[in-house]
Amino acid sequence: MANINLLPWREAQRRERNRITYIMCAAMCAGAVFLVFLGKLIMDGQISKQERRNAYIETEIGKLTKVIKEIEDLKDKRDALLARMEVIQTLQENRAQIVHVFDDLVTKMPKGVLYDSINKTSGQLRITGRAQSNGRVSALMRSLDASDWFDNASLKVVDVVDQNGSLVSKFDLEVKEERKDDRIEGP
Repeated sequence: MANINLLPWREAQRRERNRITYIMCAAMCAGAVFLVFLGKLIMDGQISKQERRNAYIETEIGKLTKVIKEIEDLKDKRDALLARMEVIQTLQENRAQIVHVFDDLVTKMPKGVLYDSINKTSGQLRITGRAQSNGRVSALMRSLDASDWFDNASLKVVDVVDQNGSLVSKFDLEVKEERKDDRIEGP
């Protein structure tokens, strides 16, 4: 028994262990490659899913941007319409007033006074005309001050000029147009 050589058996066992080790290394490498490939597939799937979600969100944002633009356009149109309605309402409110103003200008004009022009700017009437005397201009100013439709008549210029052989007073006066909302208007 002392002559039995165990080296070939040990050598065979060592080769078998090495073969199993190589197989296990190869299996582990294949498993690692498989896991990396599987992880890449999962990550690519998640990335493509997120890209689809982003694209969907971008299309919805585009749609909402169009809707917001339409809403802003409608708001601008609404504001323009409200401004027009306000102007129309103001004109409707002042429609009867201008008739009263012109009527009052005629009825308050004393004899011997002639209007050449009447200009209105921002609630002020500028009246230019001629009168037979300065007293008639004063009477016109007093009657305009006494009116319900006018206030603060102020004479800017009065000149006595010769017109066709007679002396006339050319005048330029300003009077504030007064708005009477609480007045009861008769026929």
